[in-house]
Amino acid sequence: MESRRPEERRVSYRSTNTYATLNEPGPETQTTWIVFHGIGYLGRYFLKYFRELSPNENYIIAPQAPSKYYLNSQYKHVGASWLTKERTMEDLENVLAYIDAVLADQTIPKTCRINIMGYSQGASVALRWLCHSKHRCDRLILYAGGIPNEITPEDVQFFLEDTEVSIVFGKRDEFLTVERLAREEEKIRNLFGDRVHRVYFEGGHEVQPEVIAQFA
Repeated sequence: MESRRPEERRVSYRSTNTYATLNEPGPETQTTWIVFHGIGYLGRYFLKYFRELSPNENYIIAPQAPSKYYLNSQYKHVGASWLTKERTMEDLENVLAYIDAVLADQTIPKTCRINIMGYSQGASVALRWLCHSKHRCDRLILYAGGIPNEITPEDVQFFLEDTEVSIVFGKRDEFLTVERLAREEEKIRNLFGDRVHRVYFEGGHEVQPEVIAQFA
């Protein structure tokens, strides 16, 4: 009998994941941050970049990418990834549902400013989730990351009037080739026009707390 090709099938099941927070919301809280880490991070460790912000004025929520893995052959340090090129849009459904659950678990004061920030791989997740959820957002910070190809001007139209959009890149970012920068600039112009603030810093593909502090 001739061997048949493997067949992939799909099931649905309930899953559980964690998320991390820094500080406590209260009457003095001015800004709530929803921050998405890059590949290789865990959410709780990503929060170290926000420790220099005033703890009374800033409350930070860090969702956790679901796919965890060991970072090297020593099997000691663990990182995580949001998505891969394998079945991206199907996995995105799970990621978006998880982030919705994280925000449903939170009570954000209505008087707070909302900063949504994504770093590296987290930048695409932040923008996708904002377009999906249409959550209130005062400032969107896309830090050293790319814009997903499927996002259209119609997807972002709902927040352009009331949201400050900032694009952050390191001048020595090893992933930011001339060709990639040209592609990203085209997508930025197509989506945001002149409603965007560009921030360049001296450094590579890295998070700098002093850059984050500019948006507090």
